[in-house]
Amino acid sequence: MKMKLFIPFICTLLLSAAALPGLAQTKTITGKVYSTDGTPLPGVSVIIKGSAGKGTLTDAQGLYTLEATPDDVLVFSFIGLKSKEIVVGAGSTIDAPMEESLNELTEIVVTGTRSVGRTVLETPVPVDVIPIQDIMGELPQIDLGQMLATLAPSFNAVRSQGGDLDSHVDPAQLRNLAPNQTLVLVNGKRRHTSALLITSTAVGSPSTSVDLMTIPASAIEKVEILRDGAAAQYGSDAVAGVINIVLKKGTDKLTGSFTGGGYLNSGGDAGPLTRSGDPDGYNYQMTANYGFSLGTKGFINLSGEITQRRATLRPFVNDWEVYDASYLGNTRTDKNGNPIITNPELISAQASGNEALASSLLTQEGLMNARGLSWDDYAVYAGMPAITLGSLFYNSEYAIGPHTTFYTFGGMSYKFLEGYSCYFRRPAQTDRFNYLLYPNGFRPQMTSNTADFSNTVGIRSKTGLFNMDFSNTFGRNKMRIGMVNTFNASIGSNSPVEMNLGTHQFTQNSTNLDFSHNFKDIANGLNIAFGAEMRVENYKIMKGQDESFAFGDAGVLKITEDGYLVGPDGKPLQNEKGEPIVDANGDPLWVQRGDEIVVKNFASNCQCFAGFGPKNERDEYRTMLAAYVDAELDLTEDLLVAGATRVENYSDFGSVVTGKIAARYTVMKNLAVRASVSSGFRAPSLQELNYTHTATAFLPDANGVPQPVDNTTFPTNSTAARAIGIRELSEERSTSYGVGLTFQPTMGFELTVDAYQIDVRDRIFRTNTFNATEVGHNYEEVIGAGSEAQFFVNGANVRSKGIEMVGTYTTSLTGTSQISFSLAAILSKNEITRRKILDLDVDNLTDEELVEKYLNRQVMGQFETGTPRTKIIGSVNYRIGKLSTMARGTYFGKVTELSIDDDGAGNYWDQTFSAQTIFDLSFNYDLSPNIKLSIGGNNILDTYPDIMRVENRGFYLYSNNQQGSSGAYYYGRIMFNF
Repeated sequence: MKMKLFIPFICTLLLSAAALPGLAQTKTITGKVYSTDGTPLPGVSVIIKGSAGKGTLTDAQGLYTLEATPDDVLVFSFIGLKSKEIVVGAGSTIDAPMEESLNELTEIVVTGTRSVGRTVLETPVPVDVIPIQDIMGELPQIDLGQMLATLAPSFNAVRSQGGDLDSHVDPAQLRNLAPNQTLVLVNGKRRHTSALLITSTAVGSPSTSVDLMTIPASAIEKVEILRDGAAAQYGSDAVAGVINIVLKKGTDKLTGSFTGGGYLNSGGDAGPLTRSGDPDGYNYQMTANYGFSLGTKGFINLSGEITQRRATLRPFVNDWEVYDASYLGNTRTDKNGNPIITNPELISAQASGNEALASSLLTQEGLMNARGLSWDDYAVYAGMPAITLGSLFYNSEYAIGPHTTFYTFGGMSYKFLEGYSCYFRRPAQTDRFNYLLYPNGFRPQMTSNTADFSNTVGIRSKTGLFNMDFSNTFGRNKMRIGMVNTFNASIGSNSPVEMNLGTHQFTQNSTNLDFSHNFKDIANGLNIAFGAEMRVENYKIMKGQDESFAFGDAGVLKITEDGYLVGPDGKPLQNEKGEPIVDANGDPLWVQRGDEIVVKNFASNCQCFAGFGPKNERDEYRTMLAAYVDAELDLTEDLLVAGATRVENYSDFGSVVTGKIAARYTVMKNLAVRASVSSGFRAPSLQELNYTHTATAFLPDANGVPQPVDNTTFPTNSTAARAIGIRELSEERSTSYGVGLTFQPTMGFELTVDAYQIDVRDRIFRTNTFNATEVGHNYEEVIGAGSEAQFFVNGANVRSKGIEMVGTYTTSLTGTSQISFSLAAILSKNEITRRKILDLDVDNLTDEELVEKYLNRQVMGQFETGTPRTKIIGSVNYRIGKLSTMARGTYFGKVTELSIDDDGAGNYWDQTFSAQTIFDLSFNYDLSPNIKLSIGGNNILDTYPDIMRVENRGFYLYSNNQQGSSGAYYYGRIMFNF
């Protein structure tokens, strides 16, 4: 209801504001743009500064015409030419001579170099610059992670559509390596990660990740993606590369947008296996950005964003047993042996003498029909979760002296998420069923409430020869995990149906002191940088409510007098499976007064996801100290050599030293080659070191129906780990190699090609589960009766290698139209070069079985072939007058998923999913200088991935490792600037 009132209010506000520019006095401005030798320049962009979309292009004779006010500033720009700004003033004719400038071929970057004034094509390593503020209005995607995934082929943000908490953060990754092997910066400062440990990622290993959704895209000027190992420059995690988010600095301009969209929900080609329905996943987003000038000395730029996204549902309609014979026949009993009537319809039919109806009610279909239910109601729901998100960011600088600037930036966000991450609990699952609460079963839903806060304060100044930057960055991510539509079966009918499962919190504080100076008289310039960092981290797990992790007494019978364990009918009591409880001779058990007998072994804990209890609580700290030296030497105008070394000391595992060497050589004016080699590392996160939890996994039985099994992940410093010889985690170490070229054959055309190889030693994976029977020597006393244990281990050495290509071309077709083409691709290969197997202390597993337990083929397959090895993105942008359009195609290569299950004859249930291509399209029109409309869609042809083979259909019906199974998405957007 609130959203229904909110939308018309915003539309009224925007339409009213659209009339304001008419109050300003405008006039027609004409002019000519030409080169320094007098040649007319066609296709030059002429815009009014601070008014996105208000402008024109020069024609074939270099002429232009547009409306402006005397106070407006005209900005003339084109690739390869030095931009120029001219105040309109009193005149009506403004000519603009423009000079060539190699620096204008691409943007100046700060990521991957501590020197100033280098462009993308001048750096010794590959850097992508994505101008978010200029293009976000034309993209179907509304959050940063998904925007980057459609623009940069080396970047992925696989959006999970289930899997407990895995869908609550979209992990960001580069070069098909794990999310925690990519470092994220904001304005060059390290960003804290989410508190959540994602236990299953697209590359098969557990990982933390920065939650990019907590950073509003409206606050971002551009994103720089460094595609090279950079641990020697930035420290831990920069194994695959670095993502630097640069915040806006603009002032005196209000910009914003309102977006609405939704998914078609056609169901794809699954037919009766799924259920198509009305469009779903509706989302609404309001963004705003405004900057205030602080006199002539500074600014403060504010950004806000509100997003509401409803869930998408992609059901898997199956024929798994819903009602078993005991339910249909009313033969279930409570712990005292009293009957439980689960099929009252049958009793009524029998009492009325309707034998046909009674016979029908003894079947699943008959009882479902009588209750107005169908197989659709028991489907497994995969899909994107519902999200409500609000965020506020700021960026500010103020000059407090001629050489000293105070700066600060940061933000806060709140995200509520509710997802369908759980299997439907069917009445046939007798150990987790309660007729009074859920007579037809139930579908639990996971929720999370995430509060995120960050703040950086710093001073940039000069100390002698050196530029100095002193800063402190604080960040905290706090996630409260909950469950609705659930219960604790062992507590019974008194169990709450909504539960607080616990809270995770990660806090990080970094203090940095950096110095740099460019010695222009040494060769062609030597830039020296050095500095130090101190970082403190804290990870907490706080327990949930008692009912979420407790074992209750709903199935426990307290014996009040000696005798046999029988019910009112004199027959032995039955357990939760309906089996009589008897001794070895088949006779009723003899019990004594005071005994407590578990008659019904009902499942403990909150259903779907057990709460975090006292044994899971953690409050762990660590500190890190680091120092680095970084140098870039222009030996000649054509040759650049760079190097860096860094030493870091961690309080929990010791010291590491990393280094890097890179070079760039200009072969000719428009062609350069570059290369780099570096060593790196990644410290295991506090989450990986300390996470512990019991979860319910579903494994197929003999009939292929998933059945629940409780698995506990234990930390490596636990008794459960040490009892079988699991070692504590150590850091991952890496060696990266890169070689590439940059080429500019003509004005407006840029091409970069880079090859890379990254070798990672001691990559962290999660083992398969170990049970007490396999381990032996009373292991059940350590991990608990009926439970299974798994661990995070340094499981393998891995390698990722590939070739990346980025090409762009921009030209003018006529005096008022411009067209640009881009093609970007990554061709990659992941492989596990060595499985690191320990000599574990287990009694009943062969060496071959132990190897599979430590690092099984399913995890190996997920890393090596479970994500596309090839990703190609091609786009065309065309603008003529007030109309512009964007068309983009994305190709995802084939993927192969390996299984640990087979047909009994050694034929594994592996599956290769065919390559997929999807298309995005948008149309944009300037209604006025201040109002712009955009409509379009993502995956407009509604392409779904291949359906999983029948043996592998559990939670998912479709593969989730290419474009996902959301299908076509269409949107409309209104943008404003004043």
